[in-house]
Amino acid sequence: MVTSAADAQTAPLRVVSMNLCTDQLAMMLADEGQLISVSDIATDPNMSPMAEAARAYPINHGQAEEIFLMRPDLVVAGRYSDPVVLDMLRRLGIATAQIDIVSNLDQVSDRIREMGEILHQTARAGELADAFEADLARLRAAPTGPRAAFYYPNSYSLGTGTLSHEIITIAGFRHIAEEMGRSRSGRLDLELLTLAQPDLIIHAELYSGNSRSEEVMSHPALAHLGAMRTQSNADWVCGTPVVLRAIQDLRALRARMEG
Repeated sequence: MVTSAADAQTAPLRVVSMNLCTDQLAMMLADEGQLISVSDIATDPNMSPMAEAARAYPINHGQAEEIFLMRPDLVVAGRYSDPVVLDMLRRLGIATAQIDIVSNLDQVSDRIREMGEILHQTARAGELADAFEADLARLRAAPTGPRAAFYYPNSYSLGTGTLSHEIITIAGFRHIAEEMGRSRSGRLDLELLTLAQPDLIIHAELYSGNSRSEEVMSHPALAHLGAMRTQSNADWVCGTPVVLRAIQDLRALRARMEG
């Protein structure tokens, strides 16, 4: 939704994005020169699948003062972006638009079209959304494959109401969170994980150095399970067409696991 005293019917010519997921959608859809800044995290390859493309844009750190000095006529943000920053920008007469997060892959095309309306790039957004829906339908598989679990530092695990759950089940894996009735994400005791005996454990890339939060990832009990292990990466973070790569990678992994 666009919020401003400015004319919402006029196509924005100077757009700033201050959220990783809106960064990606804006880079996919904006006209040349229309997008003038993306968030600093957009250039981090550990978090952003479009880090190389993002380096072509000036970055912002999500601060009202620096964004105001860029003279945007529209700022796009996420549903949970800093409300104080957005309120200040609106009081300074700058239009803002917020896009909700994606927890279901069927919502991706909606977000694409929403960004297309915000940027006045509806035809381009429609083509991208249609292509995404066709590719998703082609990749969709019944969740009858190996059983998978998410396990991150501090024993954090993902529930069924997440984008990552959608990614693995559409790729054909079964998620142990469904068996456990875990709709929400949160701590999963190592004992419960080992009792569940998943065939695949998915974790984030471990960083170099010493971190007590990551010690659980090398616990002997995990090695004793004998489960295959793989990593989630930047392709999993946002509900954009990039998630198709994550699904393709998992489908290939499932084929190897099933012989």
